[in-house]
Amino acid sequence: MALTQRLDIRLGQHLVMTPQLQQAIKLLQMSNIDLQAYVDAELERNPLLERDDRNDEPRPEADEAAAEIDSEALGQMDTLSNLTSPLPQEDQLRTLDTDLDNVYTHEARADADQRAAAQGPGENSWASLKPAANLSLDGGDYDFGANLTRAETLAEHLTDQLHMETMAEADRLIGQHLIGMVNEAGYLTADTLTIADQLGTDQAHVEQVLAVLKGFDPAGVFAADLGECLALQLKERDRLDPCMETLLKHLPLVAKRDYQTLKTLCQVDLDDIRDMVAELKRLNPKPGHAFGSEPVVPVVPDVFVRAAPDGSWLVELNNDTLPRVLINTQYLARVSRTAQSAEGKTFLSEAHANATWLVKSLDQRARTILKVAQEIVRQQDAFLVLGVQHLRPLNLRTVADAIGMHESTVSRVTSNKYMATPRGTFELKYFFTTALAAANGETMEHSAEAVRHRIKEMVAKEDKAAILSDDTIVDRLRAEGVDIARRTVAKYRESLGIPSSVQRRREARV
Repeated sequence: MALTQRLDIRLGQHLVMTPQLQQAIKLLQMSNIDLQAYVDAELERNPLLERDDRNDEPRPEADEAAAEIDSEALGQMDTLSNLTSPLPQEDQLRTLDTDLDNVYTHEARADADQRAAAQGPGENSWASLKPAANLSLDGGDYDFGANLTRAETLAEHLTDQLHMETMAEADRLIGQHLIGMVNEAGYLTADTLTIADQLGTDQAHVEQVLAVLKGFDPAGVFAADLGECLALQLKERDRLDPCMETLLKHLPLVAKRDYQTLKTLCQVDLDDIRDMVAELKRLNPKPGHAFGSEPVVPVVPDVFVRAAPDGSWLVELNNDTLPRVLINTQYLARVSRTAQSAEGKTFLSEAHANATWLVKSLDQRARTILKVAQEIVRQQDAFLVLGVQHLRPLNLRTVADAIGMHESTVSRVTSNKYMATPRGTFELKYFFTTALAAANGETMEHSAEAVRHRIKEMVAKEDKAAILSDDTIVDRLRAEGVDIARRTVAKYRESLGIPSSVQRRREARV
């Protein structure tokens, strides 16, 4: 059978995501900070959009006027080709606050300066009319946010000290290069041999400059590892004796709290070991973090939950995180009268469609977040009333089925969204936990977060003479109706930062 080419016509159906639908999905999973940035960009790009700065009180007269203008503008958009008459010149002048001849030119400003200089600092001089340094130019209050200074970075702090050092230009160049390679914690993890090859010098030269830099403030910078960082800080305090050097060489034993082995290695008694370890805890393992870096973004809740007088819960959206935009129908009606070219008409039509869709998408996003948050509060009512021990197992499908949405929609809503409750501010995903099966034939499942909290409570209340092993914790949890494996207990214990029973017994003995 010979292979031939031919054209076939087939009819089929498939789903296509329009750009508007993609935009709505994108807005749904944005955090409030990303959403503000996106809306700001749309306000700059679309001339028909403007920020809604009105108060929350309804204004019927303004709404009716806007509706009339909007209907008029939409009708004009349909018959745009027939609108060719420009605005009268006097109508344009009425929109201005002053006459066109009332202009303060640079020449007038120069003449005023000369007259002020001749008069001296009198009451009517130009100098007396200049705004004070601590006032804004528009006569408003002092803008503290515009005058805030940022914190000094670690690189800037080290560079200032480098400039104070008396050294050759070649050494200063090497020092500046080393400063640029220090990470935010203050460590220099690069190999000096590699740095020497990059700068075209020998390794001894780089190490000589590095030895000078290790004496800079804060103590501990330019260290290669944690042991050297702590040693530099102890040396600066004149506390680096042979026993402390031995202790720093065995930091893994310090982390394991193996004080008996450290006692033998350092040849001191247990009290001295405890004092040495306590001194290490007072040091800063990351000295570079004391200086400025990237600004920390605070968590702003998207939803507020508070108790109602009747015992229920009130769920409200945080209006401060919801950007409100309007379509400037007055500007649309005015510009549509002067649009003559096909490109201008197309631009206005697309701008109006995009603005309308953005307003609808923002409204739909707010409604969806509120609906998901209300269902989460309904499902986790016991947690809000009694605490984390009563956090119910919850998954996306349960919430999606309850509110009639798809799981992917609920997943996007809960991403980067926070809820402020009487028990603290939590990410919406915090309330979705896996379920652990119940023991002894019970039907009630247990939340993994609640089980972790119970393990933490058990270890905190354990008797130092009878440390709880993982097997003992398993038996106690099963007695409380939680069917859990030993490896799961070990995993939860490690996630909580709780040492093993062997380490806790060793620590209790010393």
